Amino acid sequence: MELTVWRTFVTVCRLGSLSAAAAELHHTQSAVSRQIAGLERQLGVPLMERHARGVRPTPAGEVFRHHAVATLNEADRAVRAARDAGGRAYNRPLTVGATPSLAAGVVPEAIRGLLEQTGSIRWSLRPGLSAQLHQRVIAGDLDIAVVTDAPPGLPHDLRVERWFLGLDDMVVALPVDHPQAGSGPVHMRRLADEIWVEDNDGSAALLRQHAARAGVSVRIDLTAADLLGKLALVATGHAIALIPGVLTCALRTDVTTVGLVDPPTRGIYTITPRRAPHPCAAPLRDRLAAAFAAFPEPVRRGGSRPGLSVGP
Repeated sequence: MELTVWRTFVTVCRLGSLSAAAAELHHTQSAVSRQIAGLERQLGVPLMERHARGVRPTPAGEVFRHHAVATLNEADRAVRAARDAGGRAYNRPLTVGATPSLAAGVVPEAIRGLLEQTGSIRWSLRPGLSAQLHQRVIAGDLDIAVVTDAPPGLPHDLRVERWFLGLDDMVVALPVDHPQAGSGPVHMRRLADEIWVEDNDGSAALLRQHAARAGVSVRIDLTAADLLGKLALVATGHAIALIPGVLTCALRTDVTTVGLVDPPTRGIYTITPRRAPHPCAAPLRDRLAAAFAAFPEPVRRGGSRPGLSVGP
């Protein structure tokens, strides 16, 4: 499939009109129609449907449009990278993945240290959940990822090299006017009657496991789409939440935290591909270890597990 046809299809979706797309792309309307029809034949499904004001993608067309936009953006980046490189030696960009909480503080700090050490390099940061990041390292989309062993844990995979950075104590996020704000570590029993919000299954599992050890149950009545939504519900007094300790450096001003007695923890790891690792992956791993170690106790605890591991 030619990317020119993909670009035509995306333009038609954006403008909702074959004639408008033809004018923007400097084609005839019949040429645009032929390109869309040919793409539909290749895929074997209808991609466009007519309505009173023009055309719109079918459900299959909308799915294809989403992936086509990502592919075209990546193709544009490839062209720019080739032109920027010119006759110089190839400088492979460093692509870093991280869970949202680690992308909020530890990882940017480590990258700053790496840039101070190595000078200017091209890099990008792509957030995601640990399972997603693991798959992207395997697929070659990421050079290094910073992940956690929160439930369901990390898979045993000999295709990646895994390094343990330390343990992260989970804490409870509260609105600043909460009765427990400003207190010392609290027992889960004192929070058993609260309404909780969670944004992913791993954090919810840690919360339920900790509550079960304390002999209580918790009410996870609210679900947020992501970490920002979770903190917004806390800030406005709708719920409290279990969050990673490393996130405390990046909290909004209307949210505070309190520690837990015998808190749940999660291990923080880097994973890199075993084959053809990026030359900056190892230096960044060292910087990540230093950045994580800079967090005060009891947010992080390092050194309690072996440095190199390929198992869960």
